Amino acid sequence: MRCVRALILGPLLALGLGFAGLTATAEAQSAPTCVPASMETSALQAGAVTISPLPGSRDASPQTQISFLGLPARDVAVDSVTGSRSGAHPGHLASYSQGDGASFLPARPFLEGERVTVHARARVAGAWRAVLDVFAVARPDRISSTPEPIHAGSVTEEQRFHTRPDLRPPAVTVTATSPAAAPGEEFVAPYGGPGQAGPMILDPAGGLLWFKALPRYTSATNFQVQEYAGRKVLTWWQGNISVHGFGEGEDVIADGGYDEITRVRAGNGHRSDLHEFQLTPQGTALVTSYFPVLCNLSSIGGSSYAGVTDGVFQEIDVRTGLVMYEWTSLDHVALSESYSSPRRSDARYPYDFFHINSLAVTRDGSLLISARNTWAVYELNAASGLIKWRLGGKHSSFTGASGTRTAWQHDPRELPDGSISVFDNGSSPTVHSQSRGIVVRLDPQSGTVSVVGQLTHQPALVAESQGNMQELANGDWFLGWGQEPFFSEVSPTGQQLFAAHFPVHEQSYRSFRLSWTGAPHHPPALAFQAGAGGGTAYASWNGATQVASWRVLAGASAKALHPIATTARTGFETAIAVPAGTVGPILAVQALDGAAGVLGTSPALREPALR
Repeated sequence: MRCVRALILGPLLALGLGFAGLTATAEAQSAPTCVPASMETSALQAGAVTISPLPGSRDASPQTQISFLGLPARDVAVDSVTGSRSGAHPGHLASYSQGDGASFLPARPFLEGERVTVHARARVAGAWRAVLDVFAVARPDRISSTPEPIHAGSVTEEQRFHTRPDLRPPAVTVTATSPAAAPGEEFVAPYGGPGQAGPMILDPAGGLLWFKALPRYTSATNFQVQEYAGRKVLTWWQGNISVHGFGEGEDVIADGGYDEITRVRAGNGHRSDLHEFQLTPQGTALVTSYFPVLCNLSSIGGSSYAGVTDGVFQEIDVRTGLVMYEWTSLDHVALSESYSSPRRSDARYPYDFFHINSLAVTRDGSLLISARNTWAVYELNAASGLIKWRLGGKHSSFTGASGTRTAWQHDPRELPDGSISVFDNGSSPTVHSQSRGIVVRLDPQSGTVSVVGQLTHQPALVAESQGNMQELANGDWFLGWGQEPFFSEVSPTGQQLFAAHFPVHEQSYRSFRLSWTGAPHHPPALAFQAGAGGGTAYASWNGATQVASWRVLAGASAKALHPIATTARTGFETAIAVPAGTVGPILAVQALDGAAGVLGTSPALREPALR
């Protein structure tokens, strides 16, 4: 055994890829080193192909693909893939649907803790060039998936409907409105409090338009409108939000009729995280994921047998599900850059040193990411993965006044004029007296940053986590206050034009104002309640945005119905008085648009009380 162990460890140590924990005794004493021997290695190989896992990394998943991005599949050849303990790995190349690369899919997983050597070739300008990728496979830290607790409330904090008793979304209280507010619907995804969790669309006045109820302990986040295959779609993440502060789930794409088109899942053995899901015009998706790995933290004052939560993002080919590229925080950012402390971390509660929470493509094709726990925004070279600059944190590339400094921030976005918006949580622990949205301008030549705008909530809020700010077409800003159950629209001068909130304990990771037209593929719903002198018909159509009024039909059979009452739509569910003496016993309702055109008709309902 000693000779075998020496044969394995020798080459690994020579490459700076040594690992610990091969025996039970070693495992009890220390965990592997999880950071590479050299930080900030370029993923761009042979001058033309971006490869992942990153050469020299120590945080690859045992289920990893080997991704080659940037050249057509015909210009990539894989000669051998060999694990230091598992031996040769047969497999095949699978092409990306965009035609710009391929993934090598091993026929079986790699072994935890081993080194993998990949010999490949890339044809560049007609000549084949050698590509070498050597990386180590991490030892996953198998932590619990315990979900965050749900704080139940009273029945009055839920919305209830006669027509849709299956839907119990949390109540929405609107506290401020203005005719000057921008057009569009509100997109939120409440979870954690009274009522059901799920993606929710509200009309401009804050009334419910659409709600998708999710099972208990399944939450939704990042609900918005995007474009896919040339049309507007709804997208959201759904899954389990664990007590460790990240999500384990998948991303959903649905059409204008609310039918699911597809689901996008993280690859390489990971699960999609709640923080980001961005569709690109090329038919790809940018997703975040969290990968807890065992790691020796003694060099930064932590335990020698602990875990680290690696912040990961991937570009996924939506059509094939292949991982086109993977970037990991452990390969590029030092553990010492974090403002979180490793002293309380162990294998059960890994050190979340980075906490990736947003990802966006800039105008020049670079990638803008945010790490909550390093207090920094990073711009990356999309081809190499190298950091171009840091904004904030312990090693900022820019200097500025104290008002430019963020803490525990979320959602940086590049604006059309090149400035950057950031939701500055300022907590937790508390650094600023209140959370805020800020817009900053960078001057790369002088290395300075300045604040050009700041937005707050009235009254002041401190959101310990989550949150976002969205620039609207009319110059206003829409802000979601994350862990605080508020969302609001603010003018550039700070005037609050719209404000609403959920019950206490409710959270919505992000909130947006977006334009949406929904035409459900399912029919309207009808319920009837008998009463003195007739009764009341209740009509609703979950997700229909063009309904102006409702018409009640009655008759002796479903084929012999005639109108008996019409009334304007008054909310998600409209009550319509049905006069006494109505010829029945069959009822139905029709949804009408503004020109009295029929949008949809409910199934016929037999109501004995009308006979």
